[in-house]
Amino acid sequence: MPDFSFAVRALRARNYRLFFAGQSISLIGTWMTRIASGWLMYRLTNSALLLGLAGFIGQIPAFVLGPFVGVWIDRWDRHRVLVITQALSMIQSFALAYLAIAGIITEWEIIWLSLFQGLINAIDMPARQSFVVQMVERKEDLGNAIALNSSMVNAARLVGPAIAGMLIAGVGEGYCFLTDGISYIAVIVSLLMMRITVPQVRRPRRRVMHELAEGWHYVTGSLPIRSILLNLALVSLAGMPYTTLMPIFASEVLHGGAHTLGFLMASTGIGALLGSVQLALRRSVVGLGSRIVITTALFGVSLVAFGLSHSFWASMLILPVVGFGMMQQMASSNTILQTIVDDEKRGRVMAFYSMSFQGMTPFGSLFAGELASRIGAPWTVVVSGILCVAAGVWFGFTLPSIRTVVRPIYERLGILPELAMGVEQAAELKQPQAT
Repeated sequence: MPDFSFAVRALRARNYRLFFAGQSISLIGTWMTRIASGWLMYRLTNSALLLGLAGFIGQIPAFVLGPFVGVWIDRWDRHRVLVITQALSMIQSFALAYLAIAGIITEWEIIWLSLFQGLINAIDMPARQSFVVQMVERKEDLGNAIALNSSMVNAARLVGPAIAGMLIAGVGEGYCFLTDGISYIAVIVSLLMMRITVPQVRRPRRRVMHELAEGWHYVTGSLPIRSILLNLALVSLAGMPYTTLMPIFASEVLHGGAHTLGFLMASTGIGALLGSVQLALRRSVVGLGSRIVITTALFGVSLVAFGLSHSFWASMLILPVVGFGMMQQMASSNTILQTIVDDEKRGRVMAFYSMSFQGMTPFGSLFAGELASRIGAPWTVVVSGILCVAAGVWFGFTLPSIRTVVRPIYERLGILPELAMGVEQAAELKQPQAT
């Protein structure tokens, strides 16, 4: 019987097991809030532009603060930072719950609380990405931990929207926010139970602007890092905002309700979960560059198909492909970056990663909301998909140069010798045996 224990090898680390368990619960609540807040905003305003504005406000802090956060994350205790950000996120969810259940919430309270959560996420995301290397302890398990993180997010993407759809239809959006607030207790407890044994790599502190410039020059001076981040930024700007428009697809294009929105998001989650599980089954980072090219183009093509679909069941079949392409492109990019980055600059690089992945999305959300108000949500998503395909083609042309730079790094890290040894042994087996 095949042994697939290598697919969860990062769970050998106690701290990562705790994190995985706590986040698995908390992320279900997070996805419930994402669905409920978008549905509530559209129900209150019936405006695609305000829906896009809410997405913009909630994510713009990651872009504005990203470079500075990277410097701070390399200085601060990342474990302590995560405890604080999770506690603040819990407070934000309880505030949304109180206002919604009391029936006094307006679109402006949603926007202001989205801004507050955006400020929290601007710090939380790079801190969490940088902290992974301290939790897994064995650097060779880093790629597996990133894949498991993606699996965890997308398992929650399956469960959370489905529960949210039922709760919204039954008792209202406020109880989704309340459930989310309670779920943060799990991840806070898991963080407090950790025993940190891998020290955080730190350098003597210098002026913030000096360290900021150092991080910028490191990112822009590395062809692999800047190319991966640019491709991620293009896809996030053009493609990711389709999620902002999902309430419009559920209600106007497919003529459904909150439960329809839950099914659509869960369908995307199925593909994303399959994509992250497939990455967890990989034994090496080698070959992920080609995977980025293929899945970026796949994401774009499937977005075009979704935009052209006016059938609920056709959309349910297309969205898993959207989720698969999106997750593979994002997680493959993350894995390569985490593998090749210098430890003392990890926080700054992960902050630029957050800017590319999360920080560009608000501009896309705002653009998508404005464009959808003019040409409709379906054609907006079609345009988004075409732009993603173009990004994948560009990255494909850049890939040979990236491989030339990355190969010596992989050799230094001991990644390629195993591959070379396998090729050498295969060649020996093909040679005629001496008699």
